[in-house]
Amino acid sequence: MNAAQAKTIKIAEYLQSLGYSPAKIQGCNYWYCSPYREERTASFKVDTNKNTWHDFGTGEGGDIIDLAQKIGNCSVETALCNLANIQPNFSFFQSKNILQDNPTTIITDIRPIAHPKLIEWVKERRIDLHLANLYCREIHYQNQSGQFFSVGFRNDKGGYELNSPPSFKSCISPKEITTFQNGKDSCLVFEGFWDFLSYLTIQKIERTKHDVAVLNSTANTEKAMNFLKTHREIYTYLDNDDAGRKATELIKSANLTVYNRSTQFAGYKDLNDYLRGKKQLLKKQVRKGFKL
Repeated sequence: MNAAQAKTIKIAEYLQSLGYSPAKIQGCNYWYCSPYREERTASFKVDTNKNTWHDFGTGEGGDIIDLAQKIGNCSVETALCNLANIQPNFSFFQSKNILQDNPTTIITDIRPIAHPKLIEWVKERRIDLHLANLYCREIHYQNQSGQFFSVGFRNDKGGYELNSPPSFKSCISPKEITTFQNGKDSCLVFEGFWDFLSYLTIQKIERTKHDVAVLNSTANTEKAMNFLKTHREIYTYLDNDDAGRKATELIKSANLTVYNRSTQFAGYKDLNDYLRGKKQLLKKQVRKGFKL
């Protein structure tokens, strides 16, 4: 594939093939959370008319080749090879999440985490590789866009939550919570598996004596309610953001005894950021004086 051919591929289709869906759509402008760095608020814009992108968080932008280079951290030649695997007739509106909804996604291999890039990703998360392999696997899968691999965390229905550097998050359906039942009347609640592994790391243990519910997304909070209602005490370690607070309030609304442990890592987005010492960036408040 040459550069001219690559530029005929829609950036929105390219992002969708990688598992990224827009957070909002405003006319021809599609807004995403950046595909190559972590962020909670979508500041990555794709102009579908011009087929260009601009990341307001970094000030970078360009065409699809520039984006493929940025995501792959690679040369133009490698970016063109990667783009050659994108099917030009791929329907962007086929699904909201290609990995979750596309029935042609096939798991080709499940193995202990061994790929150097994923080992480095686990280390970056400050999680011991042995601990990660007790709960996660290296998942190899393929769909109509190609073959991929990620760290995978199994849920209660046999699906896998996927995560790989720099900020890829998705799942292989079905989407569900993950529970660990130890016959206790107390339950720990985490939003994602990195937070669960962070808790174990901080406590210097490989297993907890409590029951555990990993939501795998605060959107799954309602799915966890029946399990949580079987416990006398609930300890929530959810994110210090609006979604985490709303999920905690939803659990409290079921008249459960809830202890909000997110206050223990105030100033950090989540428990893994606390483990890594990655403080939350706060918006600066601009104080205005009196006009003369």
